[in-house]
Amino acid sequence: MNNVLSQVTFDVKRALQEDVGNGDVTAALLPQQLIVEAEIISREPMLVCGQPWVNEVFKQVDNTVEMEWRVSEGDFLSTPATLCIIHGTASSILTAERTALNFLQTLSATATQTYHYVQKLKGTKAKLLDTRKTIPGLRLAQKYAVYCGGGLNHRMGLYDAFLIKENHIKACGSVAHAISLARKTDKHLLVEIEVETLEELQEALDAHPDRILLDNFTQDMLEQAVKMNHPKYCELEASGGININNIADIAQTGVDFISVGSITKSIQAIDLSLLIRETL
Repeated sequence: MNNVLSQVTFDVKRALQEDVGNGDVTAALLPQQLIVEAEIISREPMLVCGQPWVNEVFKQVDNTVEMEWRVSEGDFLSTPATLCIIHGTASSILTAERTALNFLQTLSATATQTYHYVQKLKGTKAKLLDTRKTIPGLRLAQKYAVYCGGGLNHRMGLYDAFLIKENHIKACGSVAHAISLARKTDKHLLVEIEVETLEELQEALDAHPDRILLDNFTQDMLEQAVKMNHPKYCELEASGGININNIADIAQTGVDFISVGSITKSIQAIDLSLLIRETL
């Protein structure tokens, strides 16, 4: 995930430009030398994710601010807790507050949701995958959060794997021709093709892609798909209509991967607060 962490500086710079602009006019009312101690607290269960972004926010606002984390990245907290203690000028801490919390709330929500889905897969071979259904501008950050939550990353974008869908197949002429074109274009990239019926699945199996995405298959269809893929020709990925209530049943069918868009696009921010504890 090194490429994700290298994105932190850019993410934070852009977010601060959006929020602070030419300066925090309200924080400017405060005594500039007023030193305070503050804390970030959680109010609900969560998997901690986003510390690199929070640290970078305070660094870019004022590199004299000191952060003391009481929890580690990836920790699951079952009860409310103090996440970190912050020392610095009141004006700097309050300027950084909202941007820091936005990153921490959003990425922790993504990681927490992922964690709950992954728990449902225990005892099966299925692995949870994310999708490209991410918050605009936070693709790599959310992919990092999925990884922290125990999930795996699907392709990062349109550039690092082939995912041939219905419209691609129509434009190319056939499943076999689309897969052949992909192989000729780049022999090193994963070739995945989406199918919606068992007939399309057989056509795809005959063309030998690396992975087949089974779109909106029922559980019975998924079980049949796994049987059709024996002896194993390629990886099978279930997708579409999958939620926290049915993912365990989907996993029992024997598919290799389950991709879920809601772990990145349908999240609810974790309830966090930053509070000044005392002036120093």
